Amino acid sequence: MRISDSIENFIKEMLGEDSHEVELRRNELAEYFGCAPSQINYVLATRFSPSQGYMTESHRGGGGYIRIVRVVETGPQKMAYLVRDRIGDSISEEEALRIIGHLRDSGNATETEASLMAAALGGKAMAVPLTPEVKNALRARMLKSMILALANKQNA
Repeated sequence: MRISDSIENFIKEMLGEDSHEVELRRNELAEYFGCAPSQINYVLATRFSPSQGYMTESHRGGGGYIRIVRVVETGPQKMAYLVRDRIGDSISEEEALRIIGHLRDSGNATETEASLMAAALGGKAMAVPLTPEVKNALRARMLKSMILALANKQNA
């Protein structure tokens, strides 16, 4: 298991099912895992972003800490946020897969639905002679349509 995965799992275990917030000290966490503090920053930026349902705050100084808050937004509210504010007119494959993973992890999409969405938006399906910009615009429109279909399913 990669160190980034270990750090992510450790933080998610600290959050647990009942807690929506955790405070950590970057240097202590880096010392615990035997890595540089920049590795902690990398994990926070890539694994605990708003598109994955987390907000992070960093307080610097002698008593500085990092606060990670899990955004408890599910169902239609989460779907509306993704379509309206998060996806936009263009989205990369990597970011689309992060959003799909969050939909699965939050229970807004089943494992099967998430797998189908990822396959439809992935590199193999998008291997057509188009510029990357056009592919990302097409991917955004497709992802929005998929999310709206999930929202309609939940409302039924």
